[in-house]
Amino acid sequence: MAIASGNEIHVFPGAIDLASERIGGRTIVASDEFFAEKENLLKPGRGIFLPEKFTDRGKWMDGWETRRKRTSGHDWCVVALGFPGIVKGVDIDTNHFLGNNPAYASLEACQANAGATSKLLSSSDIQWVTILPKSPLKPGVQNIFSITDGLRWTHARLNIFPDGGVARLRIYGEVMPDWNLLKKRKIIDLASLENGGMAIAASDMFFSPMNNLIMPGRAATMAEGWETRRRRGPGNDWVLLKLGRAGKLKRIEVDTNHFKGNYPDTCSIDGCALPGESVDGLSWAGAPWKEILPKTKLHPHKQHYFEKELTDVGSVTHIRLNIFPDGGVSRLRAYGVIVE
Repeated sequence: MAIASGNEIHVFPGAIDLASERIGGRTIVASDEFFAEKENLLKPGRGIFLPEKFTDRGKWMDGWETRRKRTSGHDWCVVALGFPGIVKGVDIDTNHFLGNNPAYASLEACQANAGATSKLLSSSDIQWVTILPKSPLKPGVQNIFSITDGLRWTHARLNIFPDGGVARLRIYGEVMPDWNLLKKRKIIDLASLENGGMAIAASDMFFSPMNNLIMPGRAATMAEGWETRRRRGPGNDWVLLKLGRAGKLKRIEVDTNHFKGNYPDTCSIDGCALPGESVDGLSWAGAPWKEILPKTKLHPHKQHYFEKELTDVGSVTHIRLNIFPDGGVSRLRAYGVIVE
């Protein structure tokens, strides 16, 4: 199912952009960036077009654009993923590139250390694996492709044939942390995106998406939280999270940072144990939910911490945040111990 956000279409449910600047994604090195720099590839949005804006090298473009190639070969750009993960799909957006888009593109991936240098990533010492074969690109649109290799990657290389411009690159997937390291910690945030948590369903995401709840750090603005529209009928809003690993919850944080006149009045949290359940296959209506946090009063623009208030329901794999009746929450943290 495709989800529209502004004028941008997302088509990989449950997946996040592993290359996003918000989670630490960055461009490392490119073969050429004569007309427009590689850093534009990972910026938010789809890019803008300013008809009258030029530089001393030619037309200013909000994307990555190479010069016209007069030799053999093709251009490329290496990207470090913000978090390592399994790639589910890629969006190679040629928005505003109409007579200067590449004819084809491919995507390769590799596993390398977080601090791998541009020299190393450009050398023959790195083993690149093709995860998207050479595929035709259309001008001025989001070119969306599914990826099915199922392996864990840390870096990607976008190849364009033979040259041209790409406005944005999105690499959608599922975060796969190094659990050998995380298991050494006594208590971790099991819901965190960095630790493999996923936001998989919500009653409403009118103002901002559910994935914001489990992003790193505190939100810089209200736009970086999860906010629903004003509820005019019965019921309440909710969001469902899949934990990175099954675990027993010891402490929960509900942060209403920046939500001052639109925070929920109260909230509660339920949990259930459904190990091995896929994102698409889970039947929420029949899930064995147990109350972890009873309905509790919330306050505006505040970090709420709950520990003594929590009920021990044993190991859980999924949690549901219920907000009454509606509103916005900046972050949700679910600290616990891993249960194998």
